[in-house]
Amino acid sequence: MRASFLALLALPLSTLANLFTPPHLLPRASKTDDEPTTFNAKTVPPLPKLAGDTLNDSISRGYWLVEYFSPYCHHCQAFAPTYHTLYEYYYTQEPIPQAPGADSDAQDMNSFSRYYDFHFAQVDCVVNGDACANRKIMSFPTMVLYHDGEIVKSVNGQRDLKYISNWVEEVLETIRPGSRPQGGPTLPKVGADHADAVVVNVPTNTPAAAVTKGDGTQSTIPATRLTSTHSGPPNPNGKSVALTAENFQRMVTMTHDPWFIKFYAPWCSHCKAMAPNWQGMARQMKDQLNIGEVNCDIEKRLCKDVKARAFPTMLFFRGGERIEFDGLRGLGDLIDYANKAVAVGEGVLNVSATEFEELETKEEVIFLYFYDHATTTEDFAALERLVMSLIGHAKLVKTNDATLAERFKISTWPRLLVSRDGKPTYYTGLSPNEMRDYRRVLTWMQKVWLPIVPELTAANAREIMTGRLVVLGILSRDRSEEFVVAKREIKNAALEWIDKQTQAFQLERQELRDAKQLRIEEAEDRNDQKALRQAKSIHIIMDEIQRKEVGFAWVDGVFWERWIRTQFGISIKDGEKVVVNDEDNKRYWDNTMTGNAMVPSRTSILETLPRIVANPPKIAPKSTTTALGHVWWVVRGQLMEHPVVSGVVGLIMFVVLAIWGRRVAAKGAEKAGYFRVGEKGGAMDGLLGAGAVNGGKKD
Repeated sequence: MRASFLALLALPLSTLANLFTPPHLLPRASKTDDEPTTFNAKTVPPLPKLAGDTLNDSISRGYWLVEYFSPYCHHCQAFAPTYHTLYEYYYTQEPIPQAPGADSDAQDMNSFSRYYDFHFAQVDCVVNGDACANRKIMSFPTMVLYHDGEIVKSVNGQRDLKYISNWVEEVLETIRPGSRPQGGPTLPKVGADHADAVVVNVPTNTPAAAVTKGDGTQSTIPATRLTSTHSGPPNPNGKSVALTAENFQRMVTMTHDPWFIKFYAPWCSHCKAMAPNWQGMARQMKDQLNIGEVNCDIEKRLCKDVKARAFPTMLFFRGGERIEFDGLRGLGDLIDYANKAVAVGEGVLNVSATEFEELETKEEVIFLYFYDHATTTEDFAALERLVMSLIGHAKLVKTNDATLAERFKISTWPRLLVSRDGKPTYYTGLSPNEMRDYRRVLTWMQKVWLPIVPELTAANAREIMTGRLVVLGILSRDRSEEFVVAKREIKNAALEWIDKQTQAFQLERQELRDAKQLRIEEAEDRNDQKALRQAKSIHIIMDEIQRKEVGFAWVDGVFWERWIRTQFGISIKDGEKVVVNDEDNKRYWDNTMTGNAMVPSRTSILETLPRIVANPPKIAPKSTTTALGHVWWVVRGQLMEHPVVSGVVGLIMFVVLAIWGRRVAAKGAEKAGYFRVGEKGGAMDGLLGAGAVNGGKKD
């Protein structure tokens, strides 16, 4: 007895806890948690468990299906085999059937995780309680689907394999349209170690791609890697190819070939009007870029999968990625975009100082990425992700040229800047995570990818005018000499304003740094360690400081004469003018401090702009709407900015409506006894209350 007691004391505490814990409260056991398993004769690594402190970084890229669980939850214990079977089933899938014995290397795309960029993981909420609490995980198990760190959807409670699989299949079809089987795959039973392979929809009238084996024979199994569908140049016939759900996967989704595709409906008037330009563009892009089109009346599922909600929708595809074209639909506009899309195949070019200077003569906006010997492959991979989003907007290049680094005063690597007319603007992020943060970098690029003084057109008007004050030059190409001088004056004013803002930014940052240093020194003098730690932990984040952004643009006053007269009450016939427009608040300024009209002059603009940017403005604005419309904008702005005011106004409206409703009900009760159809002024006065002649109809 004593020996048994001593043996019991020798057991680890965790084992003792399990011995004296009721069976329904034991942690869920999983023999596969820390050991690889086998499914479909393939080794499956353990299901990844994410740590709370690195969770944000782990799910920041791609799609992640994460299960939040507690090892003591009996629903989680019951759901564990289901989720693990789901993970094994998808992990072992080959998007493209592979020849027996075919080898794969690091560049092989034929794996589920790399092909779809879709991952499975778990988070133990007992170990990582703070992480689960911060994400408001209130019950177990909770399944959350993330895309680039953002929640796509979530579900609570135990679900069956079919339910979760339908969830996954819907997302996979969105990522790679046409790549999933109709009606969903045949799923294994929970706990099984094998399942039928997913059958890819290959057209029956098209022979399968031949793969040459090492012995010289050929197999009709499609090739493992994503390669070109033809050996010759793209678009050899100079025509727009009609695509269906069947050949879309084989020709577009499963290849690295670039495609520019139009999704249309035969009844759509805009599609009909654009058709000749689309065909003309296809002829011009012969041997350069594949052009296709999809009839959404016939291929409804395919159009739904690519989220073509309006017609025509034009998308550029390459290597499984896609981006929507939202520019003008003229022949020249389509050809210009297609030529820039072709350049995507070149990747991010490496340039020297001489090559960059040559590029500056051709491009108004150039993003320049500086790297050195310590820059990692992960940094370059994050850079390559940006190329697709810049099509039609700006050029992206990279360099390690010391001359360029000296010209732009680069002292840390990697570093990103944009050069507009030789004037650099720097991306403020410096840490590795900030440089690899795709969303943050792209958001910054979108703010600066316009030229310093772009022309305002129907395609870019919303992008230019929204969210900032815009110094808008109203010019006429008909007066060529005045036009050139006016553009130069506006550009000079813009460059000088940018310089002043840069100096103000640097001064403000230095003041914040000085204030931080002052706190540190004060804490050190008092030997206050707590205050010292707090002072040192202060992060100076300039992005969070609210500033009134100012942009510059010009508009063709002859072509847009009607809109300019309606919006600002200005006619180009009276000469070139300048207005400062605040689209968000429906107001503008067209006079200087002295009351004279603003003209395209550096002096006129720079003397007036600081008084407009001041808060409140020192020059009274004019409204671009009617008096009633202006009142509505002011009231709406107050309600949106002040929730308390919104609540008070809502309460007052509710009380007024309640009192009015009671009075109407009371009057209705008084007259409830009778009514006369022809009674003048009564409830039935005229047809539908419209007032009939002499009180009624005469025969």
